Amino acid sequence: MAPGRRVVLGIVGPPGVGKSTLAQALVREVGERAAYLPMDGFHLPQARLRALGTRDRMGAPETFDAAGYADLVDAVVASPGMPLTAPGFDRTVEEPVADGVRIDASARLVVTEGNYLLLPGGDWERARVRMAAVWQLRLADETRRERLLARHIAFGKSPAEALEWMTRVDEPNARLVQSYAARADLIIDVT
Repeated sequence: MAPGRRVVLGIVGPPGVGKSTLAQALVREVGERAAYLPMDGFHLPQARLRALGTRDRMGAPETFDAAGYADLVDAVVASPGMPLTAPGFDRTVEEPVADGVRIDASARLVVTEGNYLLLPGGDWERARVRMAAVWQLRLADETRRERLLARHIAFGKSPAEALEWMTRVDEPNARLVQSYAARADLIIDVT
């Protein structure tokens, strides 16, 4: 990493593939010169989703503040040496949390992760072009779905609700994410 610069590494993949786990592990390994920036904090608030009629598709590309995410990625690259904050996400209430993520002034590597880092066009593309690289994670669908169901249940959905949500919302999103895998700089098969 060059002195005086910040580099953004993107990690992308379908829901349940392990993006957050890998991103957080990389940040821990690098230490204080790295920061973690999850895309989840850019979910639109529940009230806004209800007003837009998209609450039942929360997690789809249109249910995120893509412009806000791209603006933050721009700021990360344009402001090396400056501390920044970003919204976090509270899965227990499925709401973004203002200033829930801190990027310290010492951070030279910012690892960001989310489903839609490789979507072409618009604000997703604007964010992508500021990233030094984007790694796509792949995992056997059966294993990924098991992890995803377990996560939904752990955060309060019944097994039936978790299965319905995964089938109706997560799997179409997973297919969309996987359709752009060829745009990744590196594809990593995880187990």
